[in-house]
Amino acid sequence: MSADLSRLSLNTATTKAWTLREAVDGAVRAGLPAIGLWRDRVQEAGLAEAAKIVADAGLRVSSLCRGGFLTADDDAAARAALDDNRRAIAEAATLGTRELIMVVGGLPGGVDLVGARRRVADRIGELAPSAAEHGVRLVLEPLHPMFVADRAVISTLGQALDIAEPFPADVVGVVVDTYHVWWDPDLQHQIARAGVAGRIAGYQVCDWVLPLAADALLSRGHVGDGYIDVPTITRWVAQAGYTGDVEVEIFNQAIWDTPGDETLATLTERYVGHVLPHL
Repeated sequence: MSADLSRLSLNTATTKAWTLREAVDGAVRAGLPAIGLWRDRVQEAGLAEAAKIVADAGLRVSSLCRGGFLTADDDAAARAALDDNRRAIAEAATLGTRELIMVVGGLPGGVDLVGARRRVADRIGELAPSAAEHGVRLVLEPLHPMFVADRAVISTLGQALDIAEPFPADVVGVVVDTYHVWWDPDLQHQIARAGVAGRIAGYQVCDWVLPLAADALLSRGHVGDGYIDVPTITRWVAQAGYTGDVEVEIFNQAIWDTPGDETLATLTERYVGHVLPHL
């Protein structure tokens, strides 16, 4: 009897060397029903063509990555960021996903972390009406604290939920990415809190491997190769009521250099062994 892959999604970052069409074809060959798209691959294909490629293959789009980078402290840069996010919202709607992953941005210069977080909250408020109009949810992604300076001033699921709280759950949600939140001693409680509020909009899995790469962003590995207790986190997410897709998102040069079909075979095997039994 074959394993149930009905919730497994390939995030296109995992097969970075593949074009959008190659990633879609690879997902189909591997028996996956869904794909998580990055905007660079969509833009390479063209938005309309990207939507057609995915639809013709019969795949659903689990998420679009990414919007965000909302921390600019000058008016021109802030307006440009808001304009780009509104485009991303429209792109998500065209691609047929309601989940737009938001990497909120780091410090634009200086050390005003409190102010940067305040600007994120304010700008989510500015974007929320556009998201609601398009039927798209702004999905806040907390990143590991080592990325505060350059990528995300939100480091914990609790911080993300605090920003989301003033908005309807179908307009602003959160994503649980094992790589970024596994260290948090309050994680179980915050996952449960997100579940009660109906705000878990995505679940992304990979592992934390050592030694860290020179670029720490590239230190993700296949589930089961590192230090993250993915089965336990998966149980917490399932107990919180999440029934959506599980994306495998890996940034790792050695994995990028591996033939894509081999990568898909490995991630499917690890999903079946480490994730599926706990959903």
